[in-house]
Amino acid sequence: MIRCTRYLMPTTKETPSDAEVVSHRLMLRAGLIRKVASGIYTYLPAGLRVLRKVERILREEMDRAGAQEVLMPAVVPSELWRESGRWDAYGKELLRFRDRADREFCLGPTHEEVITDLVRREVRSWRQLPLNLYQIQDKFRDEIRPRFGLMRGREFFMKDAYSFDADDESAAESYRKMYDAYCRVFRRMGLDFRAVEADTGNIGGSSSHEFMVIADSGEDAIVSCVSCSYGANVEKAECTPQAGAAAAAPGAGPARKVATPGKRTIGEVSEFLGIDPASLIKTLLFETSAGDVAVLVSGVFDVNEVKVKNHLGADWIRLAGEDRVRELSGAPSGFAGPVGLPVRTIADHSVQAIAAGATGANERDAHLVDVVPGRDFAPEAYADLRTVSGKDPCPRCGAALRFSRGIEVGHVFRLGTRYSEAMRAVYLDPEGKERVAVMGCYGIGVGRTAAAAIEQNHDGDGIVWPISIAPFEVSVIPVNVKNRDVVGAAESVGTALTDRGLEVLLDDREERPGIKFKDADLAGIPVRVTLGEKNVAAGFGEVRDRKTGETLRVELSMLAAETVALVERKKAECAP
Repeated sequence: MIRCTRYLMPTTKETPSDAEVVSHRLMLRAGLIRKVASGIYTYLPAGLRVLRKVERILREEMDRAGAQEVLMPAVVPSELWRESGRWDAYGKELLRFRDRADREFCLGPTHEEVITDLVRREVRSWRQLPLNLYQIQDKFRDEIRPRFGLMRGREFFMKDAYSFDADDESAAESYRKMYDAYCRVFRRMGLDFRAVEADTGNIGGSSSHEFMVIADSGEDAIVSCVSCSYGANVEKAECTPQAGAAAAAPGAGPARKVATPGKRTIGEVSEFLGIDPASLIKTLLFETSAGDVAVLVSGVFDVNEVKVKNHLGADWIRLAGEDRVRELSGAPSGFAGPVGLPVRTIADHSVQAIAAGATGANERDAHLVDVVPGRDFAPEAYADLRTVSGKDPCPRCGAALRFSRGIEVGHVFRLGTRYSEAMRAVYLDPEGKERVAVMGCYGIGVGRTAAAAIEQNHDGDGIVWPISIAPFEVSVIPVNVKNRDVVGAAESVGTALTDRGLEVLLDDREERPGIKFKDADLAGIPVRVTLGEKNVAAGFGEVRDRKTGETLRVELSMLAAETVALVERKKAECAP
């Protein structure tokens, strides 16, 4: 049992002006964290208790899945990152520095290189595979704009795991085990989450899934099927070819130029020409590491830059600026079109559904109408290059899609041989032949998960922690600490609960009852036991459920038992 008078948990009424989201505000107000610098925080005792509970669940499920814990250095020599090719490619988020001997290092934001170096030195035979190693460690990413407290900090705790397998089939099984382990982790934390298909980004690999905590404040838009298990980040969500734009009327004559003075947006052009926006062929020009490219899409859809980047196999992509658009098309933005455009061109499937449409004429204040794809222009390829819309069906079963917001708390990747091949992590197969290990990697943000839990579980009074990650399970509040009977009853029930294995915070401060109640609710302690003068004199106490607000008046002799029963019911809500 911990006493408030001996515990550093400084609650506040005021919130710093830079706290933009609920979790940041409440973690500061509840005395869980304090800011040291932009994106860097000190974890106070109660906040650290939350993190340790998240870590305990992670360790138990990683161990259950067959992973082994290691601890790698936070400081990593540049040589390893140069081997993988990421030293220059990762960008400014990688904090680089030199030691006194002028050797280059970085603070590790992730540890694919370090773990691959370890395995290539220690694993020689197929008999040592599969192997899955994980760590829970402090990491650093020099975010250009740290914000939202622990949601997007620069220094953070992360659980990262890395699997090594002999072949793709075994790697798929390792991936499945970790996927299932992640599902158990987030169920045990009492979180409403979705596992969705996602882009692999800087980590790389053939495929990945993000684990999203559903919350209105989430930065990521996700879609999920109302019927089957399909889910995806909006940037990854598949669009079926048959879900393209409505086709224009057939029988169009030759393409002809029409003056469209000052009309450059989809809305302006379609209204001026009196045509359906779905029949407009929108042309966007991009600069990429693979060269300039024009991307075509129906006017009712948006180009998805992630899909374009992946289709091209480009390292980077950006929308061409006004000067570059003029240079490539000969016209200002809004008047580019694929007919006669001397630029590599690819098109979304929605363009195929346009029998005859309108597009820019590569000339100021002019558009072409009766343009027929395949006759008047021929893209080098048709592909899924657009962002999913509310009218798209599920690509797996055809049912409707549901849109929601999510906070990414975990990500699993099938890396393949990207790192093991570059860094020569090889083993000898049963025939004595050298083979490259097949890898996977799996990350969960520890502090970010705690913050996401608050974003999903709060009310007007403060945090509503799931009991499995709450700093304490029970708050015992003697209303008047100057009344010996009240204090004695509080001490007795607190001791009884502690003896039964519960985590108890005894509020023995000389404060008004209202302040104690508000602080307990602010901190989100799931169960509150209150000992008031009148109730204690009559042989009773109260037990309150923080989440529902339900309060029971219980005889003192049964108070501990009733509290334990409520705690056990709440724990059952977090069962995997």
